[in-house]
Amino acid sequence: MSKVIKILGTGCPKCKSMTGVVKDVVAANHIDATIEKVEDIMEIMKFNVMTTPALVIDDVITIKGRVPSKDEVLALLN
Repeated sequence: MSKVIKILGTGCPKCKSMTGVVKDVVAANHIDATIEKVEDIMEIMKFNVMTTPALVIDDVITIKGRVPSKDEVLALLN
């Protein structure tokens, strides 16, 4: 079953870093996942997140306000 990963962020450097980490982990581990970048502030507000970047996996907020390590992302996706 494919996972849906959303990265909430308005395009700040941390948001770009998080996107890179997530893409690397998904590619390196052949994880079946769709990665969506959510930059619209109104969409981000729907998740009730005040600090970006935030990582949402299958509609569950897993990390917010910081860039995770690759190991951390992999653990969340497994």
